[in-house]
Amino acid sequence: MAERSTAAVGVAENSGDENALTARADKASVDSATNGQSGSDRPPEDTRPDAAHSAASGSQDSDTVGSGSNDGAPAQNGAPTDAQAQQPQQPAQGDLQGGDAAAAPEAPAEAPAPVPPELHSGHKLARRYRLEECVTRLDGFSSWRAVDEKLRRAVGVHVLPAGHPRARTVLSAARSSALLGDPRFVQVLDAVEDHDLVYVVHEWLPDATPLTDILAAGALEPHEAYELVTQLSQAMAAAHREGLAHLRLTPGTVLRTGSGQYRIRGLAVSAALRGISSDTPQRADTEGIGALLYAALTQRWPYEEDAYGLSGVGSLAKRTLVAPDQVRAGVHRGLSQLAMRALVNDGATASSQEQPCATPEELAKAASALPKIRPPEPSFASPRPYQRSNYQQGAYGQGSQAPRPAPGRGGSHAAPSGNSAPPALPGRTGKILKWGVSALLIAALGLGSWQVADTLLKGDNSPGEGVGQTNGNDETGGTGKPVKIVDAKDFDPPPGGNGSENPAKVPDAYDGAPGTYWLTQKYYGRPDFGHLKPGAGLILDLGKPQQVSSVKVDFMGATTAHFLAAPKDTATMPTTLRGFSKVSGGTGEHLNLKAKKPIRTQYVLVWLTKLPLSDDGNYRGRITEIQVKS
Repeated sequence: MAERSTAAVGVAENSGDENALTARADKASVDSATNGQSGSDRPPEDTRPDAAHSAASGSQDSDTVGSGSNDGAPAQNGAPTDAQAQQPQQPAQGDLQGGDAAAAPEAPAEAPAPVPPELHSGHKLARRYRLEECVTRLDGFSSWRAVDEKLRRAVGVHVLPAGHPRARTVLSAARSSALLGDPRFVQVLDAVEDHDLVYVVHEWLPDATPLTDILAAGALEPHEAYELVTQLSQAMAAAHREGLAHLRLTPGTVLRTGSGQYRIRGLAVSAALRGISSDTPQRADTEGIGALLYAALTQRWPYEEDAYGLSGVGSLAKRTLVAPDQVRAGVHRGLSQLAMRALVNDGATASSQEQPCATPEELAKAASALPKIRPPEPSFASPRPYQRSNYQQGAYGQGSQAPRPAPGRGGSHAAPSGNSAPPALPGRTGKILKWGVSALLIAALGLGSWQVADTLLKGDNSPGEGVGQTNGNDETGGTGKPVKIVDAKDFDPPPGGNGSENPAKVPDAYDGAPGTYWLTQKYYGRPDFGHLKPGAGLILDLGKPQQVSSVKVDFMGATTAHFLAAPKDTATMPTTLRGFSKVSGGTGEHLNLKAKKPIRTQYVLVWLTKLPLSDDGNYRGRITEIQVKS
């Protein structure tokens, strides 16, 4: 039974004729600019109707680095589908507008594509989305990195004229994708038709890296490649169960976040923007995942043409595809066979007798059936050889071969071989200096002894003093007993926050292992979260209202943080910053945040406001361990 993808069919239109919708999508797939001009930064020959789908030719539009902002990767999804290989003729203007072509005999043979709106950096959409940088301009639409000024966060925006033949399809695909709400996909945040413009707003992931950049550095390790195919196949299986397809799975549409999770951008929307459709969407997406796995194992693109910065394999063998373990040494055989089972290759599969995988769900099951692939052992660099200092390498160092004067002959005629000693001070001046230093030492010892005696006699009866932070290496911690942390949750509330800040790493902040940590996302330019939001942190659930006197937090790098607590009668975990009250705060790598007097609460918030600079030039917070004491 033929399958239909909502990526290319307007599911929101109230037309019951599926064939008519498909025909309209196929017609829209060949739209191009008039006389080869569409506002694209490509040469005119790239925007001709016969180049609307650039999959077969290997042409590319630009990818955004490290974010979920752009679906502008090459249209090639592997071997071209039937719908891509057989390009329909350019429809007449009457067909595009739903009129009768016979009634308008003087209509031009080609319908001109709508002229893209004059957009520029600084332009605002809906008085909210400020365009910052254009990352793709192709076929009448453009993709931008933008800022949501209302929530103070970075977003990505696709913009096209409202009169564009694919505008309604793009809106429908965006709304269908937004309804899925699966965190494994870059989320669509808004889809709007505003007068003469249609725009789709989606997440921008500042800490994510496109697979294109990862593969440029080399092939993936077997465990990482296994994580890639497992996560992608499971995510696409979930999407297809809801009737959604991607149809353009490329290295540019797969992102790896800082926590090691893979996320897919452009679900349904990327294909709708380019008018791509398929009669077998599950087969197309399965082949796309297989091509990504092949590239991850070999650092080669499994088709004849070069694409996405990878060399094609067309020169290796004609009309057949060589298995990954025959292209590159050391490739995991099970993953190599899995890639071949997912790829369409004139009916050929890997050398095993296993059947090809025709759907993402079948591919996910096949991946889970592989023997467990363990991650590589962590490697530690050997310490650098010990080098003596300049002093040790002098005349009295081990390496010194300076001659000594012969005994009995005196040393007056021997020239010094090393640095000569400084001349002594004159007798009277030297004596005065010695007596002065001795007097200062005696005074310092006397003052210190008096302070110690005064402390012992009076005692320390002021527990309220010293409230706040304890910077530096604090080994004592709080004075009370440890309070068990029952649960914890990442806290990234609006404005600015999107509700998630590496939730998978939260347990590492209180597992008792200093080598593990919870970390924030990367922020650029400024330590105050890039001036995008007031902060982020962790909410600690103590199970029930308990007495708390201090919170000890260990960071990687000097971090500004605050100790906040919910009122003692709070029954559920607060979801906004207003649900907490500040107790104390400080800056440092090891903080012991104390209350003036013990408080009673069930929910404690460790709130980070300024982050340290990481080695990669970005700002990022890391909590290695948290302890709560009564």
